[in-house]
Amino acid sequence: MKYLIQIIVIVLLGLISCSNPGVNYLPAENGLDAGRLFLEACKSGDFSQAEFYLLKDEQNILDLKRAESLFREKDKEGRQVSKSSSINIKSVTDINDSTVVMEYSYSSDTMPKQLLIRQHNNKWQVDYKKTFQ
Repeated sequence: MKYLIQIIVIVLLGLISCSNPGVNYLPAENGLDAGRLFLEACKSGDFSQAEFYLLKDEQNILDLKRAESLFREKDKEGRQVSKSSSINIKSVTDINDSTVVMEYSYSSDTMPKQLLIRQHNNKWQVDYKKTFQ
């Protein structure tokens, strides 16, 4: 009996360690959702979630890594200011049925910024490199 319990414990530990605890993010229903969820994740320091809503190309990934580095370089108070700031969406403009431009600012930084969001392979994703140009 003791041997059977040990085997069960080992099997359970193996199953737990092999399972993927990855978070399942909900896909954005439209460009506004993709942009809002991306910005919320970035300001909160959840760059895994931000990457989920990112249009995957080399430049976008590099720009997101740079944004993550800048966030991590902030002291504790600076990160808290970022996390507690509000996203102020000024406008959302449909360029066509698969491209949206969002103009926004943060309550902690009122300088207006633009974000380009595209529908690619039936997923709304942020083309982040356009915010750096």
